Amino acid sequence: MNGTIAYIGIGSNLGEPIQNCRKAIESLSRSKGIALITVSSFYRTEPVGIEDQALFVNAVVEIKTELSVHRLMQTLMAIENEMGRIRDVKGGSRIIDLDLLFYGQQVISETDLIVPHPEAHRRRFVLEPLCEIASYFIHPSFGVSIRGLKDRLCDQKVVEKIRE
Repeated sequence: MNGTIAYIGIGSNLGEPIQNCRKAIESLSRSKGIALITVSSFYRTEPVGIEDQALFVNAVVEIKTELSVHRLMQTLMAIENEMGRIRDVKGGSRIIDLDLLFYGQQVISETDLIVPHPEAHRRRFVLEPLCEIASYFIHPSFGVSIRGLKDRLCDQKVVEKIRE
């Protein structure tokens, strides 16, 4: 498949978070125009923002896609909706969260779409699993590798690999 390499952040802290993440990955892998390349380990992570909620399970997947960036975002939102995602409180608990972290080396700043994800470089729960599968990837806005961003990180939230 020709296409663009993209990285998707996955998270859940409601119901069965690991199963929710697995279901989302399975849905992604069955989506037309998307080929799953790599899946990181799952990580148990402390919430950011609203801290009085259950711990999250997070992972990152690397895909190759023939979809445009807008079509990919529509696909991610459709998977979230199919799984019962309710958007009521920003940063609150959720059954599933699919974030487009990177879409190739593109930098996009539109009203309804910002890529790279504007907070990815500040969040240990993103950089830890991303570093596991793509430490060499260069952040298109900063020109720094994912490992370099992780090494400079100020975020001290607990992010621990889940041993399965």
